[in-house]
Amino acid sequence: MTNSKITIDGIEYVTADLSEAARNNLASMQLVDRKIAENQQELAILQTARNAYAKALQELLPKYS
Repeated sequence: MTNSKITIDGIEYVTADLSEAARNNLASMQLVDRKIAENQQELAILQTARNAYAKALQELLPKYS
């Protein structure tokens, strides 16, 4: 088993040496970081789709001079 390490504020910590509460907080923070990344990806997909719909709508609107 390898000792995983985490660097926080420039200080490296061995996770096995952290208290249970600190490890739980770290796990929660990592979960939230993953969720944020997933939501950012989903937002990028949704923005791309919205842009495509807006472009399609613009092409369907009557042309005025």
